[in-house]
Amino acid sequence: MPGIWTRAALAEHLSALGLVRGDAVLVHAGLRSVGPMLGGPDALIDALRDAVGPEGTILGYCDWNYDDRDLADPALRVHVPPFDPARSRATRDNGAFPELLRTTPGACRSGNPGASFAALGGKADWFTADHAMDYGYGPQSPLGKLVASGGKTLLVGAPLDTMTLLHHAEHLADIPGKRLRRYQSPILVDGKTVWRDFEEFDTSDPVVEGLADDYFEEVVEDFLATDQGRRGLIGHAPSVLVDAPAVVAFAVDWLERRFPA
Repeated sequence: MPGIWTRAALAEHLSALGLVRGDAVLVHAGLRSVGPMLGGPDALIDALRDAVGPEGTILGYCDWNYDDRDLADPALRVHVPPFDPARSRATRDNGAFPELLRTTPGACRSGNPGASFAALGGKADWFTADHAMDYGYGPQSPLGKLVASGGKTLLVGAPLDTMTLLHHAEHLADIPGKRLRRYQSPILVDGKTVWRDFEEFDTSDPVVEGLADDYFEEVVEDFLATDQGRRGLIGHAPSVLVDAPAVVAFAVDWLERRFPA
């Protein structure tokens, strides 16, 4: 086993797991679990680019740190900088990978603050353009485009319950009692800060009552048990690769069977 992973070795692992040239892939990564990388985490991003080629696209879920629920004192609103896709940091709740991807030269970022995604590669502009400001995990989102284009999602040393793509399944599932989330976030409008109202299905908690907080893990395990998707190692990191359309269809059915309309 090597003492340090090279870009070339990581690219071989990614290809062996099932990434091919032209793929669009949404990546969640626990970087420490990969082990030491020659060149640091950029080696993993470069290896992903090698695996999917110049026509492929790598995506990461950025999110953002500020909405009105984060401010115990409403007087602080005037001090919150507005969301700027080019400058606002990705939340650290999703690890370091999304921010590293966002700040890689050539990367783009979508315009919905809380549901924002970064993308790098051949279709980065397309994936991040025209992101719906309400219901930002629905069809008019990078997640919707990932499914529509036959993309994939990859967990590199990340827990199964971090598969953000399943929020798209929550949006699509025809089930009763879905929790709504309404909040405000500051954005730039004609050069001025405006606190805009947002509405979406709740992504902070399970979308309906009666589900475990980490139920995404159960969905993914059930999906993998059908012999769909692949497990393997990227560096030292246990990893999972699944087709986006297949796992979303499975998750929608999984939810609708448990919560019939």
